[in-house]
Amino acid sequence: MAPSKPKYEFGGPIGTAAIVFNLPILLNAFYFTCNDETGCPVPILLDPRNLTWETLKSQIPWPQDGIWGFASWEVTGWLLAYYMLSLVLYVVLPAHELYGTKLKQSGRPLKYRLNAFSSTVIQLVACAVGTYFQGANFVVWTFISDNYLQLLSASIILSYLISAYLYIASFSVDPTKPDPTLRELAEGGQTGNFIYDFYIGRELNPRITLPLFGEIDIKTWLEMRPGLTGWILLDLAFVAKQYRAYGFVSDSMLFTTAAQMYYVLEGQYFESGLLGMMDITMDGLGFMLVFGDIAWVPFLYSFQCRYLSVYPVHLGPVGIAAVAAVFALGLYIFRASNSQKNRFRTQPDHPSVKDLPYIQTKRGTRLLTGGWWGMSRHMNYLGDWIQASPFSLPTALAGYVILAAGTDQSAAGAITMLDGRAVVQGPAKGYGMIFTYFYVVYFATLLMHREGRDDLACAEKYGEDWEKYKKIVRWRILPGVY
Repeated sequence: MAPSKPKYEFGGPIGTAAIVFNLPILLNAFYFTCNDETGCPVPILLDPRNLTWETLKSQIPWPQDGIWGFASWEVTGWLLAYYMLSLVLYVVLPAHELYGTKLKQSGRPLKYRLNAFSSTVIQLVACAVGTYFQGANFVVWTFISDNYLQLLSASIILSYLISAYLYIASFSVDPTKPDPTLRELAEGGQTGNFIYDFYIGRELNPRITLPLFGEIDIKTWLEMRPGLTGWILLDLAFVAKQYRAYGFVSDSMLFTTAAQMYYVLEGQYFESGLLGMMDITMDGLGFMLVFGDIAWVPFLYSFQCRYLSVYPVHLGPVGIAAVAAVFALGLYIFRASNSQKNRFRTQPDHPSVKDLPYIQTKRGTRLLTGGWWGMSRHMNYLGDWIQASPFSLPTALAGYVILAAGTDQSAAGAITMLDGRAVVQGPAKGYGMIFTYFYVVYFATLLMHREGRDDLACAEKYGEDWEKYKKIVRWRILPGVY
């Protein structure tokens, strides 16, 4: 039964409907209006008074077959083969098996099989071997760059199909009694409104049993495998693309790829940390997480490398040192704050945490009010945002215009491609930041929204103890500011 007064998030049915239908359009818009044919943004967008569909269409990589060219059966087949490979590695590679948090309805935990890190390493080693023999023309790299739009379309379509399956399958869960297979519905996904429940997710931790593969936890598999590994593969494909275009790889490209690769691999190496996160313990699996995992993350988060593959930025030793310092600072805050919290929970007598102040709650748990967690309620979020900012910083004042081969290419700062075309910033300088810095703004918004959701959940969980805690730890994420 749906609650009489549903607690909506994300703007309720109207807001979630806008997200479901408009985010895929946004990813396509980014692809078309920041491209490797005319510019980033395309020149006509710098002169909006003369903007027409025909002019815009002539400046974007619009498929010759029209909308039918957005997708390809062949590309979709290879994408599904990539997902199948991920499943095979999930089954055959050694894994760390452990239990998650206890479920509310049954009071029992689910068992998880974790080996995302080794799975990704195997795939990267295979690609390294292929690159050794074929160089920048390795078939995986050229396939990704030549079929980017079709891969994006296939990923978006797949996210809709998986979300539809999950929504329909969730109605086989009986919310009135414990399920012997530990299936449960998420509290926030039972509003009774189709579009909202489709987006937020009805079933908490859906699993599927496949022949030869056994039981697969769909949520953790999607969150840690095909999308995250795909992010790295897209980055590397853009590294190869830059080399094919210019005959070199810029320092900004090397840094951005290395930083993002470290970010992904570290997350997969510490995969067990996912089991205590809100995504697993509270949120159902719906379009929000599915689309985010397999379309939004790989294609939006790799956008900086896509930009740099067309317009190489040379940072120099000082520039690299600066962005590396920002990355290291964020990483330190993120790791140190999380480690302190985990040690306080699991080793309360450890010398580093035993003298830290805390609040003893009526639930019997303790809320840390000292150390990193005395500065703000989510110092780990601040660290996460800081370490992600250098993903965009190497693009500098982004924006470029592509000059055709044979035209006057004497503009200052022009960089000539091997095919005779040249890239210059010109009037586009700065406007490309709409694309390359979108991630930084979005990620900050995401973390602020997640903090708000966490605050509501903790207020319900701890009651007046939480209000007492907030009076001691005033700042939400950034001390002195927010």
